[in-house]
Amino acid sequence: MEQAQQSLLDFSKPFDVNLLDSVISTAYNPTHPQRGDANSILMALQQSPDMWTRSDAILEQSNEMMSKYFALSLLDSTIKTRWKILPPEQRSGIKTYIVTKIIELSSVPQSATTRPFIGKLNLTLITVLKQEWPANWPTFISDLVGSSKTGELLCENNMKILCLLSEEVFEFGKEDMTSDKCKKMKESLNEEFTAIYQLCEFILSNSQRQSLLVVTLNTLQRFLTWIPLGFIFQTNLIHTLLDSFFPQPAFRGAALMCLTEIATLSDLEPQYDTLFQSLYIKFLARLGEFLPVNGGWWEGDKSDEDAAFIRQLALFFCGFFKAHLKTLETPSHSVSLLTGLEYLVHISEVPDNEIFKICLDYWHLLSADLYESSHTSTHPSGLHPHQNPHTPQPTLQLGGGQFMRKMQYQKILSGVRHVMISRMAKPEEVLIVEDENGDVVRETTKDTELLAQYKTMKECLVYLTHLNYDDTESIMLQKLSMQVDGSQWSWNNLNTLCWGIGSISGAMNEEEEKRFLVTVIKDLLGLCEKKRGKDNKAIVASNIMYVVGQYPRFLKQHWKFLKTVVNKLFEFMHEVHPGVQDMACDTFLKIAQKCKRKFVTLQATESQPFIVELVNTLPQIISDLEPHQVQAFYESVGTLLSDRGQAVTINRVALLQRLMELPNRSWRMILDNANQNVSSLLDPATIKEVIKILKSNSRVCATVGPLYIHQLKEVFLDMLNIYKVYSERISEAVKQGGAIATRHALTRSMRTVKQEVLKLLSVFIEMSDAPDCGPVDVATGFLPPVLDPILGDYKRNVAEARDAEVLGLFTVVVRKLKGHVEPEVPRIMDAVFEVTLQMITTNFEDFPDHRVKFFGFLRAVNLHCFNSLFQLPAEHQRYVVDSVVWAMKHTGRDISETGLDILYELLQNVSQNPGVAQGFYQQFLLALIRDVLAVLTDRLHKSGFKMHATLLRTMFHLVQENKVTVPLFDPATQPPGQTNVAFLTEHVSSLLLVSFPNLTKTQVTPFVAGLFDLNIDLPTFKVHLRNFLIELTEFQVEDNQGLYDEEKQKVEEEKKRLQMEARSAVPGMIKPSEIEGEMDDDL
Repeated sequence: MEQAQQSLLDFSKPFDVNLLDSVISTAYNPTHPQRGDANSILMALQQSPDMWTRSDAILEQSNEMMSKYFALSLLDSTIKTRWKILPPEQRSGIKTYIVTKIIELSSVPQSATTRPFIGKLNLTLITVLKQEWPANWPTFISDLVGSSKTGELLCENNMKILCLLSEEVFEFGKEDMTSDKCKKMKESLNEEFTAIYQLCEFILSNSQRQSLLVVTLNTLQRFLTWIPLGFIFQTNLIHTLLDSFFPQPAFRGAALMCLTEIATLSDLEPQYDTLFQSLYIKFLARLGEFLPVNGGWWEGDKSDEDAAFIRQLALFFCGFFKAHLKTLETPSHSVSLLTGLEYLVHISEVPDNEIFKICLDYWHLLSADLYESSHTSTHPSGLHPHQNPHTPQPTLQLGGGQFMRKMQYQKILSGVRHVMISRMAKPEEVLIVEDENGDVVRETTKDTELLAQYKTMKECLVYLTHLNYDDTESIMLQKLSMQVDGSQWSWNNLNTLCWGIGSISGAMNEEEEKRFLVTVIKDLLGLCEKKRGKDNKAIVASNIMYVVGQYPRFLKQHWKFLKTVVNKLFEFMHEVHPGVQDMACDTFLKIAQKCKRKFVTLQATESQPFIVELVNTLPQIISDLEPHQVQAFYESVGTLLSDRGQAVTINRVALLQRLMELPNRSWRMILDNANQNVSSLLDPATIKEVIKILKSNSRVCATVGPLYIHQLKEVFLDMLNIYKVYSERISEAVKQGGAIATRHALTRSMRTVKQEVLKLLSVFIEMSDAPDCGPVDVATGFLPPVLDPILGDYKRNVAEARDAEVLGLFTVVVRKLKGHVEPEVPRIMDAVFEVTLQMITTNFEDFPDHRVKFFGFLRAVNLHCFNSLFQLPAEHQRYVVDSVVWAMKHTGRDISETGLDILYELLQNVSQNPGVAQGFYQQFLLALIRDVLAVLTDRLHKSGFKMHATLLRTMFHLVQENKVTVPLFDPATQPPGQTNVAFLTEHVSSLLLVSFPNLTKTQVTPFVAGLFDLNIDLPTFKVHLRNFLIELTEFQVEDNQGLYDEEKQKVEEEKKRLQMEARSAVPGMIKPSEIEGEMDDDL
């Protein structure tokens, strides 16, 4: 193999294509013993700068198709990365060869082998076009159109090339071309489109070749997204599509895709309305010839082609209605409008979830529009203020008035309600599912796509309920009665119905909700008693729990129902079917969060607040629960005790002590045994019990808040003693057995105890607040005893035995206590900083938790105790800056972005402290500029582009504004009168030219000048950087989506904000669990 590599890389001899075929055949043979060596040879060939010159020989002489693909990849890489530095004759030769090869291969019938190869050749040609067209190849389009008329086979491939070109220019262009280049290509394609359209028209009118016609229709569909409207509405295109191609099954799908593109054109002038009306009427007529509106056309087995057509039909109707509903809301078109919507209802019933999601998107939009138009007044001008495309002009309203508009859709909307309820997606609160074997099991993973679908369906059903509550209630109660009488009983039917019932919580007024829920809950409770079989009972139980968990307002206002429901949940906590107990605990927690006032105040007919009875019977309630479920139950009761309203008169401290009686009793027994024999703490069962107690304490602390101080006093010092014992035992084990001892089961268990102690302390400090325990109380009373055992243990232990939770704890300490802990920061830094840095800087993979928490701690210190950083020794200050640089160079996105944030915040803090600013700039600024430029031009860090730009702009402008008064250079090595601006300009220019040999000084000089330009705002500065990056070799062969992350994120955030505002304005749109705080009015 070594000889083969030498021979293939020897450019003094003719290239041995047969030898390359042999190497490639070996590389793609998974069983060949020399496969690895062959792959190494291929990598060496790819790295050779002149290997592309062998491409023509390989393409012409090779007998291996994979060799030809290898040759094309060499050529492709050269075109992308080295095109501009190739001599003109070589560029011309490559261009001519590719065109000649494409014409040669596509002028004859293609086999299954050659078809994908020609596709790859087409892509290579597009790569050349992105470099050459239009400036250096102005005749490309006319040449292509002219050659297309010489033969149908060549014409078919030319249409594919035009399709690829359209996609590159109008869909993907901005990711790998500069904005100016992309603009020029768009303008050129627009200018020459007449010739392209005439070619398409000629083919559609004259060709009989099916594959050519389909390719032409597919290419035309890509064009329809951007071509001038005259080509659509002032030609015979629509007539040709509807009359010549849509009726024929062979072309129906491709024609429908073109019609869909036309149908979705929006924001056009009013004179186009009649044209869209005509298109819609003719389309319905043609569709009705082979697809009746009354449904039933999905019965029996259907092919993939049938599903694809129905999917495209859904896209057509949804796209047309989204863009042009108002044009059909006239008396003369009302029947056609409702006919199309009826088609869409039947399409929504097709058992294909992808098709359903298309329809769901439109039903959501329509129901939202009808709700909005019926709940808001019109503008004085007569126009709806939002100008939604669905909102009709007064002259287009059906029957006049918004009420009449809504009434016209009643039949359609009733059908949509049936579909939504029968197909309701599973909400995240439901933990019990039916698996692929038909068994009822506990859900193990969350389906995020399904949860997103549930959210959309819930919102749609809420709108539909507001539009006609009586119809929604009638459908749901009718379906429920058929579950009770067994006529339509099935797990799926009951599930979707109850999920639908739960989803409309808040969408009705209190009287309607009361009447509806009384019937629903009584029927479900009766069904639970009536059904036999554990699986049936589990399904009914899960639906009861889901429904009651969604209606806290009803439960809050009806204490007897609330008490009945909670006692039923306590019964379910003894049901051992997988998932039932978990769901019972989760539902109780939701009810506790929303109705806690009812549990902690005295209710009518009761002799004491319910929480007193609950705490007294707690041992019986949790007797059958698993440890994690017990901890969830403690969290729920802690939530009840967190209510500090004026109406609450219970003794919260006494109830907290009563609540913690069981874990405290176990805690005392463990300590008593330890006092007699400390080795008892090493018993695995004892360690397991300690972990359970600590976890229960953490859950209670997180919910009761500052009140937990009374419980912490009971266990605080003993907990630190146990921490010390386990720390010492772990240290002894490591000393005797080395780092491998940290993997032993007993050591891991002891470490878990330590981690739980740290988590409990973190939660307590996070929740601490006046008057029970303010920051000063925590800093003076609780923090000092913590520092010695925890910091000392962390510093002296081996790396494998250090707990990342220590870093998390002190992050919370610094963030919460701020200036109160500043005197202790140097001590904390001394214990954790250097040893952690040694752990995480050997590579980018080890100790991932420590990495994240370490930089979180560093950021907290920088934000809240900045002055303490400059109380550190000079060497440690450099460690801080080096660690920030290390973070931003990290391959993990979360860590690199944290590092960038820390650096920006550090620069801001430094600039506001004149006493340290100039020394910091002189020591670190130049190196920081180099490091940020390094990560900016590193393809692995594109996601940090926003902060790269922000940091560079900040640092260069500091220099340009003369805020850096100390020299950034050694005056002894620079000419007299040298300035920081001049020095930095020359330094950065040289750095870029050395790092990227493909760049010229002509490219670098304006780029560096732009970095200093004070008149450039941040968005313009980012465009300046992007255009430069795309010119770099490193970024021409990559997907550059990451450079646009910020813009996409801003659009997404604004979209979410507007959606949340709109949802908040609709009763029932936000789930009770998403509403912050309790739902009591008298808090």
